[in-house]
Amino acid sequence: MKNNFSRRTFLKRATAAGLLGALTATGMSNPAKAAELHGEKLGTLIDLTRCDGCPGSSTPLCVTACRQHNQERFPEPQKPLKYYWPQKKVEDWSDKRDLTTRLTPYNWTFVDKVKVEHNGIQHEVHVPRRCMHCDNPTCMKLCPFSAISKESTGAVSIDDGVCFGGAKCRDVCPWGIPQRQAGVGLYLQVAPDLAGGGVMYKCDLCSDLLAVGKKPACIQACPREALTIGPREEIQALARKKAQDIGGYVYGDLENGGTSTLYISSVPFEKIDQAIKADKKQKEDNSPGRPGMPVKVDNYLESEKGLFYSALLAPFAGAAAAGITAYRTLNGDSAKSSSPNPVNPGEEEKHDHNNP
Repeated sequence: MKNNFSRRTFLKRATAAGLLGALTATGMSNPAKAAELHGEKLGTLIDLTRCDGCPGSSTPLCVTACRQHNQERFPEPQKPLKYYWPQKKVEDWSDKRDLTTRLTPYNWTFVDKVKVEHNGIQHEVHVPRRCMHCDNPTCMKLCPFSAISKESTGAVSIDDGVCFGGAKCRDVCPWGIPQRQAGVGLYLQVAPDLAGGGVMYKCDLCSDLLAVGKKPACIQACPREALTIGPREEIQALARKKAQDIGGYVYGDLENGGTSTLYISSVPFEKIDQAIKADKKQKEDNSPGRPGMPVKVDNYLESEKGLFYSALLAPFAGAAAAGITAYRTLNGDSAKSSSPNPVNPGEEEKHDHNNP
């Protein structure tokens, strides 16, 4: 009998077994919770032909709404910040809380602005940026502490009560979305001298609002209706139709294996990406938090290297999750629920496919 048990098959099975152990350790073996991972997903559409950056406002209204809604969740670091071995640096954004031109632990969405030449015409393009909420999140699968979860809505969330701030999620994210703040988080109580770096922060699609049938704050605030939310398949069809109508382009549909965040543009995303990179180079901007828009992004988890790393990591993730659960139980700290009740904002409002 021919043996078809390849190295790739072994890695997939080892990864699945390890992740199952991690889920069991964190209580995710509960059928009700596990079932939520298979519910209908939502999608968001960001129409770059509509977004104008809110001229006349010092800060785009979507950014202001996001900050106002989430300000009680922003980190308050314990100072002085302490190095942990073997690191000799910390990431501290606490003195830049008002910065709204990039992603930070205090700013989970921003509107980038670049000039793009296409077909002999100069375009000024405004690009709202935040988490893409991937269909198969690399960050979630490779988090050593199982601090990241994907909800039935499709939103990907970081539990700030479990995150150690190791930044692996940012390392493997094609867009480098999560941002770290030192001086906060569980590592301060567990091993402040040996491990951790703070907590990673990013957009969670306002899961608390979705849980009560409301739209995310940024979508509610947009005066141009450049942001739309609804059932994923409808949003996907809407994005393709609108792009076809304008002879434009779709982004996020295939990148990293597919995401819940789709963009449409009248100019190619390759040119938007090039313009962002050129602007960063001109400004000598090497700080994290200003992602590009690379196209044809493959999902790291589908690579042999990614599968191998997942197989190695999964048992550790299970043990770490069990340890964290035990620690929090002993300290009387109930684990947060990271999976709000699924809702369908598409039922709240009928979508006109000609006017998102």
